[in-house]
Amino acid sequence: PDDATTLYLQNNQINNAGIPQDLKTKVHVQVIYLYENDLDEFPVNLPRSLRELHLQDNNVRAIARDSLARIPLLEKLHLDDNSVSTVSIEEDAFADSKQLKLLFLSRNHLSSIPAGLPRTLEELRLDDNRIATIPLHAFKGLSSLRRLVLDGNLLANQRIADDTFSRLQNLTELSLVRNSLAAPPLNLPSAHLQKLYLQDNAINHIPYNTLAKMRELERLDLSNNNLTTLPRGLFDDLESLAQLLLRNNPWFCGCNLMWLRDWVKARAAVVNVRGLMCQGPEKVRGMAIKDITSEMDECFEAGSQGAAAAAAKTTASSRASATTPQGSLFTLKAKRPGLRLPDSSLDYPMATGDGAKTLVIHVKPLTADSIRITWKATLPASSFRLSWLRLGHSPAVGSITETLVQGDKTEYLLTALEPKSTYIICMVTMETGNTYVADETPVCAKAETADSYSPTTTLNQEQNANPIAGLPLAGIIGGAVALVFLFLVLGAICWYVHRASELLTRERVYNRGSRKKDDYMESGTKKDNSILEIRGPGLQMLPINPYRAKEEYVVHTIFPSNGSSLCKGTHTIGYGTTRGYRDGGIPDIDYSYT
Repeated sequence: PDDATTLYLQNNQINNAGIPQDLKTKVHVQVIYLYENDLDEFPVNLPRSLRELHLQDNNVRAIARDSLARIPLLEKLHLDDNSVSTVSIEEDAFADSKQLKLLFLSRNHLSSIPAGLPRTLEELRLDDNRIATIPLHAFKGLSSLRRLVLDGNLLANQRIADDTFSRLQNLTELSLVRNSLAAPPLNLPSAHLQKLYLQDNAINHIPYNTLAKMRELERLDLSNNNLTTLPRGLFDDLESLAQLLLRNNPWFCGCNLMWLRDWVKARAAVVNVRGLMCQGPEKVRGMAIKDITSEMDECFEAGSQGAAAAAAKTTASSRASATTPQGSLFTLKAKRPGLRLPDSSLDYPMATGDGAKTLVIHVKPLTADSIRITWKATLPASSFRLSWLRLGHSPAVGSITETLVQGDKTEYLLTALEPKSTYIICMVTMETGNTYVADETPVCAKAETADSYSPTTTLNQEQNANPIAGLPLAGIIGGAVALVFLFLVLGAICWYVHRASELLTRERVYNRGSRKKDDYMESGTKKDNSILEIRGPGLQMLPINPYRAKEEYVVHTIFPSNGSSLCKGTHTIGYGTTRGYRDGGIPDIDYSYT
């Protein structure tokens, strides 16, 4: 009808030629559903009054400026599940879309953020593409953007400019799920952000001021990452937080997370915390952090002395870590005081200020992506802070990763490293309560991982250089060969004894009776009737095939009953016998003879 406002044309086989010319004359049409058809070009015969267009699940490959200029009132454009690439979007394609508010480009072939997006855009979905880099001006002018979804791309911290998201001051929802982030991006918009999704990444640390001033944040999801701890005060500004999801992280519930336990208990009435389950230490594995009491109370009592000074030092170092850039083109600022590059890969002894404690570390590359670290401390320590940094073309390029190691450990294995890369590895002794020892300087060493394409790894070279390492394997092989040989010898002996015993038995105990000569004259018509005897007490054998007893034949006389008659005829059978039969066919005694 001419006054129709919505056209439902989905789930058909409409191609480019199937859209009639007179469709653009329908001035009342505002919504058209054309998803799941056979379109491979952006349709052009659309009414100018159109405000919402659904083209998902087609094969549209390009977006031309002329196509969008024909529908200037368009507010919502759905292009999910098509074949649009970055180069196929014409320059200034959205220049005439002055009212476009929603743009869905999920599951296409984009390698970067489309340029020239309209300033009126409020929601942008670019999930499940191939976007790997976000330059500084990618979202320039999008001051009205409220919802941004970048899930399932190839984003890493090194390829996201520092102030990329800070320009989106009106953003209320940001989703970066299923990427390759090692930490949240720097300078996230804080004024109006309500939902932040960072699950399914590789996040292993969060700077303390990442969530600063996010007073309207309601939902935070950090599930499925590699977090072991969180800096003190991370959630201090989250006044509106209602849901915190922390599932599937290797949380180490030591003294450094005592503040988080207290925060969870204090905000239990207003914040729904899910997934904060301890994976270490062993005595609290599998427990929810809110249920741990005695272990963390011991941390508080032991660390009460000097806590103020240590906390001040920790805060200062955390502030330094917050300024660490995420890109590979920026200068690194040390995350811990006293961190400096070593001169070689030798061991570096480190002593405390009073000379009472010494720590020595050894590093050994094992494979193309792993390094083994061992250390020795002259005095016991409650824990060690282990940090490592991958060096780039310049000694000041990289991103520090750190973890807390229990004091009773003497070695640690770094995995998931980059092949053929140089790493600086530092360790510092921690006091009870995971605070830094006064005047403590980290001890560092440098190591380089092997080339992933090398046929012989460092581990194989080490085994070849040390012949003693092959002795256990040689012993196992030699023992197995000896065991097989022993089984063969025993088997041969058993077979020989069994064979000899069998021959002796045949010669000694069996004696069959001899057949007579005439037994063979009728070619087996007679059977052997001899008795098998065994010369020995207690045994007696019976004949094998005795002759059967001859059958006895009895002749019964049959007399006819009264009134019956006999046949006068005779019947001769093959044995020369003549018999008379009665009417019933029974032989009669009077007419039978032999």
